[in-house]
Amino acid sequence: MNIHDTGYKLLFANKGIFRQLLETFVAEEWVKDLDFDTCERLDKSFVSEHYKETEGDLIYKIKLREKEVFIIILMEFQSTAEWFMGLRILNYISNFWMNYVHANPQARKLPAVFPILLYNGNEKWTAPTNLANLIEGNEYLGKFALNFEYFKIAENEYSIERLLKIRNVVSTLFLAEAHYDPELLKEELLRVYEKEEDKVAISVFLNWFFQLKEHGRIPAADYAALERVYKGKEEVQAMLITSLQKEKKELERKYRQEFESNLKEKLKNELKKEFESNYEKAKFEDQMNAAKRMLSNGFEVSLIAEITGLAEEKILALKARGEKD
Repeated sequence: MNIHDTGYKLLFANKGIFRQLLETFVAEEWVKDLDFDTCERLDKSFVSEHYKETEGDLIYKIKLREKEVFIIILMEFQSTAEWFMGLRILNYISNFWMNYVHANPQARKLPAVFPILLYNGNEKWTAPTNLANLIEGNEYLGKFALNFEYFKIAENEYSIERLLKIRNVVSTLFLAEAHYDPELLKEELLRVYEKEEDKVAISVFLNWFFQLKEHGRIPAADYAALERVYKGKEEVQAMLITSLQKEKKELERKYRQEFESNLKEKLKNELKKEFESNYEKAKFEDQMNAAKRMLSNGFEVSLIAEITGLAEEKILALKARGEKD
């Protein structure tokens, strides 16, 4: 189950889910020093028009040891790795910094930026995360060589076992996308709901999941439905049963259509083979009758073979039977 939806961005717009992403999946020492109480999401985007269909972005401002830093999450919704993603992310950060300088004309330094690529495609992410690996001869430039790297989080690189050990909203999201199993997911969602203290964060995910199953995507008009907070495990269980039952019916319908389509194809192939067989049989009978008539009229065997397309051996055998008769 690979999900390309604008509702996905809304999940990480929740500060609790954003915090889980960093604390669980960004293994950097400085993460423990982030002051999440100062976390603020910016209503800005620097994704170019060309990539708006396949990419989403979020920008957070947060304090790290009393200094403001910016954490950018770029969500890549393509099913394959973008080879020059490093260049695209560098361009994104450059545009962000240019906007910052314009808005802060007194600034003499740029703020620190940490770029995260969040990839939920099916194929393995093989593109270089360091720009230096995309520049031919970069190593010859010494201290002037460009060296920029982004932090990659590819959901399909985490095993089921590892995600089950983490057991939070983000790991369950990754489980849903990279290792989709309705029954396993149902159990995990209930466990996470019981464990998760931030009921708003888990509810956002549950509602997103429910809306996805109901509509196949989350239209803008349905964003309000993501805000419902579940008050108990029974409510969650009822929601999951409703959404998964609908999915089961949809799968049954799909499999029935595929079965009927395969059956029609099988019958068509069988009829085709039967027709071809009958055609070849009738053709052979016509050839043999023509050969008999030509033999009775004294035609040479080689000429009969040329006209009818029969092998000379068959014509000779036919002639021998005629002589016996």
